Amino acid sequence: MLALERRNQILEKLQIEKRVVVSELSQLYKVSEETIRRDLDKLEKEGLAIKSYGGAVINEDVSIDLPFNVRKNQNVTGKQRMAELAASLVKDGDHIFLDASTTAVFIAKALKERERLTVITNSLEILLELADVSGWNIISTGGVMQEGYLAFLGSKTDESIRSYYVDKVFISCKALDREWGIMESQEAFGSTKRAMLNSGRKRILVIDSSKFDQTAFSVCGSVKDIDVVVTDKKPAERWRAYFEEKGVECKYPV
Repeated sequence: MLALERRNQILEKLQIEKRVVVSELSQLYKVSEETIRRDLDKLEKEGLAIKSYGGAVINEDVSIDLPFNVRKNQNVTGKQRMAELAASLVKDGDHIFLDASTTAVFIAKALKERERLTVITNSLEILLELADVSGWNIISTGGVMQEGYLAFLGSKTDESIRSYYVDKVFISCKALDREWGIMESQEAFGSTKRAMLNSGRKRILVIDSSKFDQTAFSVCGSVKDIDVVVTDKKPAERWRAYFEEKGVECKYPV
């Protein structure tokens, strides 16, 4: 097992159990305790864990960005439900944007029964997911590959996005705040999502309920920039009233 793969698995374990023990990890992965300590040192330097006596605990700061391969295994059931709702908004022949979120990967999977779609994305994972779909037009934005995110980002990416105008835009985000709007942890992600929101007829924000009432570093847009919110459970009454006030349709599993 590669060190990166092992660290990702340790991080997944931390996400579930909140704490890990060096001696147990050493036995689980059949490596020395010193190797595990180096793994935990690396996770702590990346801000993903906090070392404690004999092990480590998860850093629960919501501003921390987890690796893509860890995030895609979180709230899988919720993402599948949201993806089904999002896919129901797409018709055969539509042109759509999918961002580089883990949620968008689930949407791509849910769309495979549709015909003649044109999908434009900055996600390498989605490009691979749709590689065997026939009859579709799959377009990569290109740009600079962001390490650990399987995402193309940067000025070339945004320029490519602005050269299209699509029927539907699907994005997720790090946080949603009623004052600050749609937010991302990094400016590069925020810039790309702003470009997508400005290049589509119908704009759909797909986020799980944990993102409500959170803030992050970069503003992608305001709630008035979206037409539909898709989430994994019924939002609080104040949020439903807020969406209604802003003219935003809210969809969730019933």
